[in-house]
Amino acid sequence: MIRAPRRRYPPAGAVDVVVIGAGHAGLAMSRCLAELSIDHVVLERGEIANSWRRERWDSLRLLTPNWQSRLPGYAYRGPDPDGYMSVSDVVEFIDGYARLIGASVKPHTTVTSVVAEACGYRVATDRGDWRCRAVVLASGAHGVPAVPAAAAALPKSVTTLTPKTYRNPDQLDGGGVLVVGASASGIQLADEIRRSGRRVILAVGEHIRMPRVYRGLDIQWWLDAVGILDERYDEVDDIVRARRVPSPQLVGTSERATLDLNALTERGIELVGRLVGIDEDGKAQFSGSLRNHCAMADLKLARLLDRLDDWAAQHGDRPAFAPPERFAATRVGDAPRLCVDLARERISTVIFATGFRPDYAWLHVPVFDHKGRLRHDGGVVDAPGLYVLGLNFMRRRKSSFIHGAEDDARDLCAHLAASLRLGSGGRMPRGAVG
Repeated sequence: MIRAPRRRYPPAGAVDVVVIGAGHAGLAMSRCLAELSIDHVVLERGEIANSWRRERWDSLRLLTPNWQSRLPGYAYRGPDPDGYMSVSDVVEFIDGYARLIGASVKPHTTVTSVVAEACGYRVATDRGDWRCRAVVLASGAHGVPAVPAAAAALPKSVTTLTPKTYRNPDQLDGGGVLVVGASASGIQLADEIRRSGRRVILAVGEHIRMPRVYRGLDIQWWLDAVGILDERYDEVDDIVRARRVPSPQLVGTSERATLDLNALTERGIELVGRLVGIDEDGKAQFSGSLRNHCAMADLKLARLLDRLDDWAAQHGDRPAFAPPERFAATRVGDAPRLCVDLARERISTVIFATGFRPDYAWLHVPVFDHKGRLRHDGGVVDAPGLYVLGLNFMRRRKSSFIHGAEDDARDLCAHLAASLRLGSGGRMPRGAVG
């Protein structure tokens, strides 16, 4: 077989650090590197905040209030600190940050491979190769939708979407919709589509129930004040399990409304158990675990509220809190259905809101475990001079939020700077920083 000659590009340059991704995490790292006068470049496949521009549904708003949006040397200064940013607001926020810090961003530069070399790494792109001593992977945790294998058995007549490809109800036909997954994305999409007049079935697995407001304050205020968002990765018993916990059932609206399964049921959405497969006749099969999953979510919510109340009791000198609240248990029908005939019930669209995984297909360094997950210790990847940012519970419980990048970037930048001083991205002991 005659192989086509490998396309060669001229060398793009040499720097100490290449940051891959110009979202909020990559820019936060850029700011921290600049503070230490470390030569670096930020490579971005599209525009700054590209995934927010191209891969979000129209009505999406942040789960965190505006007052919580901050990055190193930058914070929300708008007129609505208790509101929630829309997609365009987030793009403007990140764009403004890039301008403020004068980040050295190379837009429309797609990374095609990263390989280790004797003195660091070679980062190949469609605009030339970069050589560097260290690499920061800041391309985000939402690279590829984690669609279950059952999707492959869906009839061809059924349209399949994910939160990356869904935009608004207008792109759907008039048929019913099965939403798989009841975390933040799943419940928001189910609610929006139901409000458009379509029939909606929601397949519910493990989920985290959470009120938008508790005792008169946003739940994020409580999580911040109590210190839950600052819990570190090396302080939990099972960090692998903790990193897989789904995002809480929250939505950002001007009414600061709680959107849980009870609210969805009241709006006419049918709840079924976790999707376990599609049979040869095109019938969707669901587990009988719905009641157990709901009971577990209710139990965890009660534990969380107990913890918040205990904290409030110990901080009585704070502004008066509203009285403690408890919420009705999740209502589950007597016999949730275990099977839905998609064709007979005119379910024409299935949306898999079942999470994401990072996309490191271009990373040719032996740093993956047997399940293909990146091996790292709080963002310090298992290879000298290689770092990652923006993953769920990476260093702290807040790592995946915009404001979580501030502390993580400072920690990892300190580690990176020390390793550069050691020479060639030398290995540092665990817990050396942060």
